[in-house]
Amino acid sequence: MEVITGAMSTLLPKLGDLLMEEYKLQTSVKGDIRFLKAELKAMETALLVISEASLDLSPDSQDKIWAKEVRDLSYDIEDNVDKFMVRIDHAPKKLGGLRGFIDRTLNLKSNHLTKARIRHEIGTDMKEIKTHITEVKERRDRYKVDKVALRPEGKTVDNHYLSVIHKRASELVGAEKKSGELIERLMEGDDASKKQRRIVSVAGFGGLGKTTLAKVVYDKLIGKFDCGAFVSVSHRPNIERIFINMLHQLGVRNIEATWDHEQLIFELKKFLQDKMYFIVIDDIWETSVWETIQFALVDNEYGSKVISTTRDLHVAEEVGTVYRLKPLSRADSRKLFCLRVFGTEEDCIPNALAEVSENILKKCGDVPLAIITIASMIASGKDNTREAWSKVCHILGSGLEDSHDAIVEMRRILYISYYHLPHHLKACMLYLSSYQEDACIWTEQLIWKWVGEGFIKGQQEESFYDVGEHYVAELINRGMVDPPLDINHDCDKTAYFRVHDMVLDLITRLSNEDDFLTTLDGQRPIHLPEKIRRLSIRSSKEEHVRKLSIKHLEHVRSLFVSLEAFHFLPDLFTFPVLRLLDLSGCEQVGNQYFRCICNLFHLRYLRLSHTSITEIPKEIKNLHCLQFLDVSRTEVTKLPSTFDQLRQLLYLRVSTLTRTPDGFGNLKQLEALDGTIIVDSPTMLHNLTGLSKLRRMDLQFDEWDESYEELFIECLGSLGGLEYLNLSGCNGDFGSRCDKVTPGPQLLQNINMKSSTICAVPRWMSSLCALTILHIYLSTLGEEDLHVLGSIPSLSDLQLSVEESTQGCNKKIVIDNAYSFLCLKKFEICKTIGVVFAHGAMPKLQTLVLLFGVLETLDKFGDFDFGLENLSSLMHVDAWMGCSKAKSEKLQAAKESIQNALDMNPNKPTLNCKETDLLKMHIQFKGCQSAVTKILTEIDGVSEENIQLKQGKLTVSGQVDPTTVIDKLNKAGMLAQLLSYRWEQPWYFHYPYPPPYYVVHSAEEDPNSCSVM
Repeated sequence: MEVITGAMSTLLPKLGDLLMEEYKLQTSVKGDIRFLKAELKAMETALLVISEASLDLSPDSQDKIWAKEVRDLSYDIEDNVDKFMVRIDHAPKKLGGLRGFIDRTLNLKSNHLTKARIRHEIGTDMKEIKTHITEVKERRDRYKVDKVALRPEGKTVDNHYLSVIHKRASELVGAEKKSGELIERLMEGDDASKKQRRIVSVAGFGGLGKTTLAKVVYDKLIGKFDCGAFVSVSHRPNIERIFINMLHQLGVRNIEATWDHEQLIFELKKFLQDKMYFIVIDDIWETSVWETIQFALVDNEYGSKVISTTRDLHVAEEVGTVYRLKPLSRADSRKLFCLRVFGTEEDCIPNALAEVSENILKKCGDVPLAIITIASMIASGKDNTREAWSKVCHILGSGLEDSHDAIVEMRRILYISYYHLPHHLKACMLYLSSYQEDACIWTEQLIWKWVGEGFIKGQQEESFYDVGEHYVAELINRGMVDPPLDINHDCDKTAYFRVHDMVLDLITRLSNEDDFLTTLDGQRPIHLPEKIRRLSIRSSKEEHVRKLSIKHLEHVRSLFVSLEAFHFLPDLFTFPVLRLLDLSGCEQVGNQYFRCICNLFHLRYLRLSHTSITEIPKEIKNLHCLQFLDVSRTEVTKLPSTFDQLRQLLYLRVSTLTRTPDGFGNLKQLEALDGTIIVDSPTMLHNLTGLSKLRRMDLQFDEWDESYEELFIECLGSLGGLEYLNLSGCNGDFGSRCDKVTPGPQLLQNINMKSSTICAVPRWMSSLCALTILHIYLSTLGEEDLHVLGSIPSLSDLQLSVEESTQGCNKKIVIDNAYSFLCLKKFEICKTIGVVFAHGAMPKLQTLVLLFGVLETLDKFGDFDFGLENLSSLMHVDAWMGCSKAKSEKLQAAKESIQNALDMNPNKPTLNCKETDLLKMHIQFKGCQSAVTKILTEIDGVSEENIQLKQGKLTVSGQVDPTTVIDKLNKAGMLAQLLSYRWEQPWYFHYPYPPPYYVVHSAEEDPNSCSVM
C-alpha cells in the first residue's frame, strides 16, 4: 500500500507504541500524538479514495498533488519517530552522584543525550508536526480534496480498450489455429455432456488478443445457435447495464427502466430457458462479478456455450475450463510486424534493419497489442531508417514520456491491469522497476526486500515469507509478471520470474511520476526529486553521483550500489534513516566498512554477499531492527558473541558457519538460516536448539559421533517450524538409537541426505507426518528399512541410493502391499537395485526412475526383472543405464526386459531409456589443493586428466559414484560438498545439489542468475 498511502501502514502502529508507558512521554505530548494519529487515519482513508479514482485523474490534479504531500509527510513523520525510538534505545541512563555531576559539568556526554532531553525534543518535534498536519488538513477542506475524486459510475465498455476489440481478425496472426483450439475446447465431450452448458475462460496477459480471439470464435459459431450476445464487463462494471446490454443483443425489447439486477436476472433466465444460446462475457476482473452474472445463464441442457475472457488466472479457474492464451511465436510475431509495417506477412525486413527489428520484437515480448502498436507507429512515420527504428526501440522499456498516441494508448491499456491490483500489491509491483531489463528475479531475495521495505506484514498464522509467496503468486495469476522459468534447478515453481519489457516500461514510468525510486545508471535522464526515498546507483560516471547533495540523501531509506559505482558512494553518515542496504558484489567492502555500517541504526535489510569481509564485527549488536543479513560468498564463518542481540532477525545467509554464540537459540524470530552449519561439537547442536520458527537448515557433521544423537533429536524436536532439512556427514549408525522425535517438526516436508551413507533408515522418520520428499543414501537395503520408509504417512517422492546389495547377499527384496507406501507417486532408486515389485506394491506410484550399471546388475542379480508389470498406477519409467564396459547385446537385453515388463502393465507406461559413460561432479571443498589429485586418483575409475581445480572448486569426471568421492575427501578433512553431478555423453541428466535454495547467483557462473541492483 505504500505507493498509495506512503508510510501510513507502519507509522500509525508506531504512534500507538509511543503512547505506551515505556516511553514516559509527557501528557501534553501524548495528546499531540493522539491528534496526529486520528488525523493521519482520516488522511489514509482519503488517500485510498483518491487512489480509486486515479485512473481518471491527471498527474497535476489537485487531488494527486495533495496525496503526494500527505505521503511525503507520512515518511517524514515516521523518520522522526524512528529516530526518537532508536535514540531512546541507545541513550545512556542519567548518572547520579559525583560521576554524574562531573560529566554534566564538563559536558562530556554532549553527544549522548539523556533520555529526558530526548523526550523533550520529541515533544517539540510533535508540536511542529501537528502544525504541519493542520495546514495539510485545511488545504484538503479548502480544495474539497477526495470529494470530487469519488469513484465514477461504472462503464460497460472501456472506450480505450474498444480500439483493439474490433481489429480485423487477420491482424491476429495465428488466429485460425487458436480459434480452432478454443472451438474444440468448447465442443469437446460425449453426447450427454455436449447437451450441458459449457463454459471456457480465456486467460492471459493484457494485449495478447483475448477479446479478438473470442470475437473470431463468436462470429464463426453464432449462426449455429438460437441467440447470442457479446458483452464487456471491464474493470468498473455496472451490472444493471451489462444485463440490459445482454437483453438488447438477445432481442428482448420491452425492458423497464425500473428493473434492478435481480429483476434483470429473472428476465434473462426466462428468455434463455428454452434456447440454445452463445454468450461471450469479455474482460472479467473479479470473481464476485462472475458469481452475479452466472445466475442469469441458465443451464437448460440445450448445449449452450459461454466464453469469458480475463487477465486473472484465478478468476479464469473460478469461471470454468481454462484456455491459457500464450504469446505469439517469434515467427508469427515477425509476420504480424511485417503485416503492419509493410502490408504483407512475408519477411521483407531489410538486412540493415534486421537486428533492430529483432530488438523491437523482443521488447514487445511477442504480445500482439504491443507489436501492432509499435509497428503502426513505425508505419505512420514512414521513416524506415535504422536511426528511426532505434529511437522507437529506445522508447520501449525506458519509461520515458512519449506523445505518440499509440504509445500512450498501449500504456493506458497496461495501466488498467496495474490500477486494478489490490492496494498492497501496487508498491510491490513498482519495486520491480529497480531491476534491469531481462533480469531473472530471484523470488526469495525479492520477498525479503519487500519485508525490509515494510510492504509485507506478518500475519498470525503465516510467516512474512509465506505472505510474500502469496503476493508473487497473485502477480503471476494476474499476468503482471512472466510465469516461472525452467532453469534446470529442482526448485519451487515460483523461485524465479521475469518482468515483461512492456510492463517494466509502465512501472518505470509510474515510479518516476511518484518519485518511488531514483536510478542513476548512465542510461536514463537524471531526475533528482527533492526528497529521494529509494536510490539505485549503477552508473560508473562520477559526475552522475556527484549531483547528489546531502539534502537529497538525508531521506534515503533504501540504497542499492553496484561494483562500478561504489568508488563514488558518499559517506554513510549522509544516510541517517537508511533501512535497506544492498552492497552485494562490491569487493571494496571490507571489515572496517562493515563496522561503519553498524552505525546505521535503522537498518532492516543488509546484503553484503560477494564482498571482501572476513568477519562480522561485535558492533553488529547496534542493529536492533535488522531482519535480513546476507554475508554469503565471503570468508565469514563465525558469528560474534553479540549476535544473539539481533532479536528481530528473520533471515541469515552465510556460506559456511562453524561457530555460533551461546545465545543463538534466543533468535526466536529467525525463519531462514541459509548456509552449511558445520557441527564439530555438541555445543553447536545445543546452540541451534529452540529456533522454533526456522523453516530450513543444512547441517554437516564434521564426523558423526554417537554422543551427538540425543542432542540432535532434542534439537530437531524443538524446531517446530522446520520444513526442509539437509544432512551430510552423518554416516554409519546415524539415528539408530531413537524411535521417535517428540514433539517433532510436524511441518517438515523435505529431508535430503545425499551426502551421507548410513546403515539403516532412522526409525524416527516414520513419526514425521508431513514428510513428502526424502533423498537418502544407504549402505545396504533391508526389509526393516522398507517398513520404515513405507510407514512415513505423506511420503510422495523418494530418492533412494543403495551402495551394496541387500544385506550383503545377491538377492532381491520383494516389495508388496506389506510395505505401505500409500502416498508414494515418484520413486527413484539408484546404483544397486535389489528390489522386485509384486502385486499391490506402491499403489499410487506414477513415475519410476532406475539408475543402474548394466554389468553390475547382471553380476549381482542375473537379470533385469524388476516386476514393473505389477505397478498398478505406473505411467512413466526413466531408465538411466551405466554401460561403459557393457557389450551391446547386454545393453539391449536390459532395454528389452524393461520394455517387455511395461508392455504387460495394463497402463502401458512410457519408457525413456538412456545410456551413460562418465559422471561429471562439481564439488566445493576446503583444504590443501595439492593433495586433492593424489587422493582422488586412488579411486578406481578416476584418472588425473579428469580432475580440474579452480579457486576451491573441483570438477571430477569418471566412472564412479559421487558418494565415494565425497566420502574420500571428507575422510581427508576436506569438508567437501557435492554441488551438482551429471552423466556425460551421449545424454544429459542433472541432479541439483544441495537443496533448492542453494543456487548460483553470479552472472559469470550462471547465465540465468539473479540481477543485482
